[in-house]
Amino acid sequence: MATASTAKTSTASTKKVEKPLKTSSAASKKATKKVRNAPIASGTGRRKSAVARVWLRKGTGSMTVNGREFNEYFPVLTANEEARSSFEKFDITKGILADVNVQGGGYTAQASAIKLGVARALLMLDETLRPQLREYGFLTVDAREKERKKPGQKGARAKFQFTKR
Repeated sequence: MATASTAKTSTASTKKVEKPLKTSSAASKKATKKVRNAPIASGTGRRKSAVARVWLRKGTGSMTVNGREFNEYFPVLTANEEARSSFEKFDITKGILADVNVQGGGYTAQASAIKLGVARALLMLDETLRPQLREYGFLTVDAREKERKKPGQKGARAKFQFTKR
């Protein structure tokens, strides 16, 4: 029986096929590969629990949010206008594409986060826009957060009803 087990291992080892090692030229090709339409500026905006990461690229002057068309992502008019306000206020954005990745919060908080993120990205692109961005209030962070629930209470402010008897 000992000879049968050694025969099995010897046949198994002959069936292995060695893969050729990658050459250094193949690895260097990956390192030198250029990224198409690389970002020229980026910014991060936050509001409540929403976080928006904004990348500005050369493009058509439009915005995409989470890979979808902007108007499709924000059908509510108030949120749509607020999120778009800092992008459309300046002529510099005519040839720029804003690629936005936003998560967390509701649509209103996401819209505010996008507004701040776009303003910070524009500031990174052109520092001379700071007074105008500040004047319109696009660089002002709305730091209000949800108040926490207190122990022994129904909610943040709501209490359990008191009964005397």
